Amino acid sequence: MLISHSAYICKKLSLDIINPLAQVYAERYSANEDPLLKEIAAETAETHAESHMLSGHLQGKFLELMSRMLQPTRILEVGTFTGYSAICLAKGLLNDGKLHTIELREEDAATASANFKRANLSEKIILHQGNALSIIPTLDEAWDLVFIDADKPNYIAYYDLILPSVKPGGIILADNVLFHGQVLEQPIKGKNAKAIQEFNEYLDQDNRVETVLLIIRDGLLLIRKNG
Repeated sequence: MLISHSAYICKKLSLDIINPLAQVYAERYSANEDPLLKEIAAETAETHAESHMLSGHLQGKFLELMSRMLQPTRILEVGTFTGYSAICLAKGLLNDGKLHTIELREEDAATASANFKRANLSEKIILHQGNALSIIPTLDEAWDLVFIDADKPNYIAYYDLILPSVKPGGIILADNVLFHGQVLEQPIKGKNAKAIQEFNEYLDQDNRVETVLLIIRDGLLLIRKNG
């Protein structure tokens, strides 16, 4: 029997936050996954040792609908992976819109670039390969929408670099803010879980924004810049 990518993700997590049956039910009553995105998810699951990092159907559809509601002209993504989430986000871009996405790993960047071509989005998605901390300051843009899904110890650094360039009322989405449930453990163990907890606490004290933590997949923090 074939296992859905979301079910595969649930098996990979050290602690299931969302009941796998609820995950399947949520997908059942969400809009269908785009056929190309389904192919990309399957290929990533078959070929990539860290395929659980892919956003997947439910979160991908949320990203797509958020983008469609905002109708952004400029989107920034930190952490491209194999390109699934960027394709979802790009669906809401206005005709003259662009999405900048940054991927550290050369092999993943190459895979993502090929997937953007398959999606006929090469002209709308600008892929930067390298260190995001070095690349972000070079991007002279005002962001409508940002998606952060990269190395967890640098989440606060990414956020502080990006927020000044987010338009008033703009949205930042930060992924993995439950970090496999490890932020619920006492004491919190592990470098990544501790970094995520620090990030969540940092945002909780930041009066420049308002936030809501969504229990989707591995936790998604929705951040709106005041103004």
